Parts: sequence; C-alpha cells; structure tokens
Amino acid sequence: MTTRQHSTSSSTDPPMRREVVLGVDTHGEVHVAAVISPLGKILGTESFPATVAGYRQLLVWARKRGAVRRAGVEGTGTFGAGLSRYLLAQHVEVYEVNRRDRSARRLLGKSDPLDAQAAARAVLSGRARARAKSGDGPVHSARIFKLAKDSAVKARTQAINQLKAVLVIADPALREQLSSLGNRELFRTCARLEPGDGEGAVAQATHLTLRMLAERIEQLTGQIDELNQRLTRLVERHAPQLLVPVGIGPDSAVTLLITMGDNSERLNTEASFAALCGVSPIEYSSGRRRTRRLNHGGDRQANAALHRIVFTRLRHDPRTQAYYERRTQEGKTRREIIRCLKR
Repeated sequence: MTTRQHSTSSSTDPPMRREVVLGVDTHGEVHVAAVISPLGKILGTESFPATVAGYRQLLVWARKRGAVRRAGVEGTGTFGAGLSRYLLAQHVEVYEVNRRDRSARRLLGKSDPLDAQAAARAVLSGRARARAKSGDGPVHSARIFKLAKDSAVKARTQAINQLKAVLVIADPALREQLSSLGNRELFRTCARLEPGDGEGAVAQATHLTLRMLAERIEQLTGQIDELNQRLTRLVERHAPQLLVPVGIGPDSAVTLLITMGDNSERLNTEASFAALCGVSPIEYSSGRRRTRRLNHGGDRQANAALHRIVFTRLRHDPRTQAYYERRTQEGKTRREIIRCLKR
C-alpha cells in the first residue's frame, strides 16, 4: 500500500510573489518610476506626484507587479529624500543611484522613463551598492543645522570682505581711525556709526553702509554661535565617543556623522566607510607596474574633516608623531604618510 505524499504548503497559503526591482527618477514636482523583472524585462513605467499621496500611489502601483524589496532612487539626499524615507519605512531597501554617464546617454538617449529604468537595472546588476540614508534621526537634524551654519559662515565672510572694501575707499580720517582696530572692535565701532556723523552725502553713505554691514556681521556671528552650541550638544548626546580621540572636535565629528547617516548599518565594513570618505586607495596597475592612486571620489567634506584631524594629531598626539617618524625612516614621502594617516 502506497502512502500519499502531502505538500508542505497548504492550499490556503498565499502564493509566493516574484520579486521585482523598482527604479525612480526624481524631480521637484513629479517622480517617474519603472519596474523590471529579475531578468531585466520592463514591467511598467509611470509618473507620480512628489507628494505623500504620490509616494503611496507609487508603491501600490509597483507592488501590483510583484514583491518590491529593493529600489534604486536618484537623488536620495535632494529631490528623492522624501520618497526614500517613505520606502525605508515600508521595509524597502533603497539604493542611491548616480546619473548615467554621458556615453550611455549618447547611445540610448535621455528621458525620465529611461533614467528610471536605468536606476532599476543598476540595483539589479549590483552596480548600485550604496544604501540610502534614512534621514529620520539626530544625524539628519545635525545635517540641517550644519547647512544653516555653513551658509551663515559664507555670508559673514562675504560681509567682512565688503566692509573692509568700503574702508579702503572711505574718507582718510575715518580710515585712519578704524585701521588700527582688531576685527571684533572694528565691527563694534562700525555698528555704532550714525549717518549724520559724516559731512556730505558720500560720508553719510559710507557711515550707513559700514553700520549695516557691521550689524549683519554681528547677527550672523550670533547665529553661528547658536548653531555651534546646538551641534556640540547633539554630538555629546548621541555620539560622545567621537570627541574622545585627540584631534576630533564637534565640527569634524558632525561632518563624519552626516557622512555615515542615521542608519549606520548600511555601511557593512570599516572599509566601506573609508571608501565613502574617499580615503581608500584605488588600484592603478598595468603590466609589471603595481601601484595605487588617490581616491578622488567619496564625500569631500568628510575627506577634509579627516585631513584636519590628521594635522591636529600631528601637532598634539605623540603616537601619531611617532608613526610619522617611523614611516619617514622607511622612505615614505610626507604626502604618502598623510594619506596613510587619513586611512
């Protein structure tokens, strides 16, 4: 008597849905999405508004064609930031996709549907491996604060240069009165100038301009100080271990945190973070010649932060100084040692 074989799955179990890959070309007002099969077949292309309701419609539309577990999105830090956060909240792995290179665009043309399909193919092929930042935690708050601080620093520098340019062409008596002052006292003195103090229209215009520029500088300085305090408190609360090593201050710590993002698990290894900062050497060999060159990619602000940290440690950290001396005796150049220290 033969026994009847039973299937391991019940007839009431839902059928397994095939996985599809989503690609999105993002813009300010509209996002264009494409879905492809694991074999690269285009299953659909559609446009959706760049709104919360549009994000929901996009994902519902894509899931009608299969199980969406991976998505390639252009501009996850700009136009695609909102969509990326929504997809991550829906348990979809989001990968940052760069624009296609010029040669591909010359051969295949340029359109939003083609860019969306290329984004999906980049994920399917494994070419897009950088997972998007979640943008939903304290690191994203730090990024917004730092944007405000950087713009304030830039505006203050411009205002200082303009104030000193006005002084160059100011009345000689006023110029001699202010030329011996340091910056802090100069700005305070200019902020107290009154247009009526000068004789003649040009002198009055000069006094008024100097006062307005000095007031602007003081206002921007206050904003910078407040933002620095907020950034420092944020680092001390969420990543105090970054401030322990010699040479890492709040500003450099914030820069490195922003590069890493709130979802640090997206960086699988220490080497992936090094590549993200542009400090990983790149193989550059041909024939019998074996060498490596500098990585010109990665986050340049993070690279600059590591550069500042290295030079601070060279001045104040005995271990770094001993390393520098040892590598110098091995025949390494200063530039090569700096690259090693950054890595």
